[in-house]
Amino acid sequence: MHVLRTADERFDGLADYPFEPSYVDVVAGDGSDLKLRVHYVDEGPQDGRPVLLLHGEPSWSYLYRAMITQLANAGHRVLAPDLVGFGKSDKPTAQADYSYRRHIAWLEEWLFALDLRDITLFGQDWGGLIGLRLVAAHSDLFSAVCVANTGLPTGDQDLGEAFYKWREYAATSQVFPISSFLQNSTVRMLADAELAAYEAPFPDDSYKAGARVFPNLVPATPDDPETPAQRAAWETLAHFDKPFVTAFSDSDPITRGADKPFHKLVPGANHNDHVTIEQAGHFLQEDKPHELVEVLLQLMEPAR
Repeated sequence: MHVLRTADERFDGLADYPFEPSYVDVVAGDGSDLKLRVHYVDEGPQDGRPVLLLHGEPSWSYLYRAMITQLANAGHRVLAPDLVGFGKSDKPTAQADYSYRRHIAWLEEWLFALDLRDITLFGQDWGGLIGLRLVAAHSDLFSAVCVANTGLPTGDQDLGEAFYKWREYAATSQVFPISSFLQNSTVRMLADAELAAYEAPFPDDSYKAGARVFPNLVPATPDDPETPAQRAAWETLAHFDKPFVTAFSDSDPITRGADKPFHKLVPGANHNDHVTIEQAGHFLQEDKPHELVEVLLQLMEPAR
């Protein structure tokens, strides 16, 4: 496995991202002794109730900058890791180095290293696909869950034309403009400094293997290698009776309607008012961070 690490200076002076970096080394999983460095933001009081914010593709913890500050100011310990291949985390250069299962293993090792308990999860995009697998595997560590613009596909469903077009583009396009994806999937106009921050982790295309391969890792057929594990996760979530809420946006064609299975199948979802975040795109953290923070604070209300 060949691994790249984005130079620190590319992250100097990012707009509205003053957070000190923290790192954990995880096993690469390629049969060698190689370790991968996982970056994460850790803000707020260390004894605060932990809130885990998981990003997807092709973003990184910068996506959560406004939410991190607001939740930390509310007294919570806020943790926002960069998935391997993204942000300040290490980036294997071959698409074959990435798999759904490896992403889970990398984040699981990070989670165990921090020895977190009583976690509230917020997962969007791949942050939901990975985070929900962790919830299913370690339900005792999680006390509440909020998911947005995500799903837990088993390969038994039609994922829709918009997804298949995105998967084809990621696999075949000559260029892969990260900041354009963020802008095209956000309702508000991002500032030039914000767009530059999304490009910062990727000096050139050799750093983008993880971003390019992600769509192809979504289980889209019943014979996908992760389908059995996905079905098993749903079976576990069918007994998850802790607070569970969805906060999908109104302007995301890829995940539209994917909140309904959670409402139907997760017992914890029966006790909460689910919300639709209006005038927000796929990256609703950019469009409506304040609304999402309010959803999370209300979800954690019994512990406040």
